[in-house]
Amino acid sequence: MTATSFDLWAPLFVAFAVALVATPISIKVAPRIGAMDIPKDDRRMHSNVIPRFGGAAIFLGMMVSMLIFARDHEDSMSAFLGCCIIFGMGLIDDIKTLSPLFKLLGQIGAAAAVYATGLKIEFITNFFTGDDTNIMLGDIACCICTIIWIVAITNAVNLIDGLDGLAAGICIISTLCIGYVSYIHGQYVPTVAMMIIAGSALGFLPFNFHPARTFMGDCGSQLLGFAIAAFSIMGSVKGPTVVVVVIPALVLGLPIVDTVFAIIRRLMNHQPISMGDKQHLHHRIMRAGYGQRRSVMLMYCLSGILGVVAVLYSRQLFVESVGLVAVAIMLLYVLLSDTGNRNTNVRGVKIKKKDERDQ
Repeated sequence: MTATSFDLWAPLFVAFAVALVATPISIKVAPRIGAMDIPKDDRRMHSNVIPRFGGAAIFLGMMVSMLIFARDHEDSMSAFLGCCIIFGMGLIDDIKTLSPLFKLLGQIGAAAAVYATGLKIEFITNFFTGDDTNIMLGDIACCICTIIWIVAITNAVNLIDGLDGLAAGICIISTLCIGYVSYIHGQYVPTVAMMIIAGSALGFLPFNFHPARTFMGDCGSQLLGFAIAAFSIMGSVKGPTVVVVVIPALVLGLPIVDTVFAIIRRLMNHQPISMGDKQHLHHRIMRAGYGQRRSVMLMYCLSGILGVVAVLYSRQLFVESVGLVAVAIMLLYVLLSDTGNRNTNVRGVKIKKKDERDQ
């Protein structure tokens, strides 16, 4: 199967156009259905009531583009079925606020629906010997791995949605990188799916970048995470020494690491895992004095580096991959170890901190 430039870029542009037009409409609809984000605690980074119905525009962009460009592919429709379920659950949560347990059960149900329709992780490449043999998974292991993968990535993206434009931008970077890896390995169906997800998020981003006019809400963040996880299974790179989901895991390294540390932190503090806090990576970067815009852009840069790592890794350029990972770790260390000292001049004399527009 071959693909022209039109085949690859048209799905992105259609999804982008639909989401771009639909987002202002979602802003007007949100107050009428009660999908508003009211800052009730100190975890919020905003002080005004803001619509949180932008996920509907993202969903509409995905749906229209999928029906035009991917309706004939069975796996694409299987993944999109799960997307419809997770969007519906997220929308109810944005309006009525569901319990964490109910949300988790809904995510598991949506992932199980994807598995039941035939889209699943069936094997992993033999990582230890480096040959082309695959380790086939039994039915139970296959089901468990598929559901855990989809639910984990869904929540990782949901948890990183804490600053204006952060989740949307990282999802755009991630999907473009995963799509490129699929393309260079001749897997055009998942490439189209990733372009559609990227286009939908890109159409929403101008209204969500700081200062945000709207939020995507759980119906948007869970949808993006779920879609990336489900559609990436179709594009698993089956080259030697590559685990089935290692490429999307590398690309989504920031939200995954942030989620792991959040779980560990809350367990150590004897807090519920679902309990929110302001200790995420983006919150800590902001506390270093970078403001929302610059904090988000720094996270974009780190995500982009990890995206390049994924591309290099898929081409078996392991030395280059390790080098870039080291660069990303050093940058992250610099950002997280800066406790506001950039407001002190070179002689150690404290200068008055100016109010920044983007804080």
